[in-house]
Amino acid sequence: MTRTVITTENAPTLAAPLSQGVRKGPILQVSGQLPFDPATGEVVGTTVAEQTTQTLRNVTAVLKAAGAGLEDVVMLRVYLTDPAHLPELNEAYAAAVGEPFPARTTVYMQLPPGLLVEIDALAVLDD
Repeated sequence: MTRTVITTENAPTLAAPLSQGVRKGPILQVSGQLPFDPATGEVVGTTVAEQTTQTLRNVTAVLKAAGAGLEDVVMLRVYLTDPAHLPELNEAYAAAVGEPFPARTTVYMQLPPGLLVEIDALAVLDD
């Protein structure tokens, strides 16, 4: 099986040694996305809800570039900076992802200043 790098201008490109996404066979891993506007490189929003919505837009853009969608996602990992943000995250997440929800893990960690959320995705695609 060939490993294919997925890139799109519709999601931010970071100055880090990583690919936006990688597909091998039916497995697609989307790298952790942040709430950056892909056109400007600026952080979108100051609230967890705003940043979650933009971050999921970026995840979806990488999925789309690989011929996939949120319906193909089996696992989303969410990284938050503060446990107090969980209710606001859950509300924005539910609105953006919709049912049936994929499996999810939420981890609390430190992100660079101004960033409140990061999300990565694991999808399984039909060949």
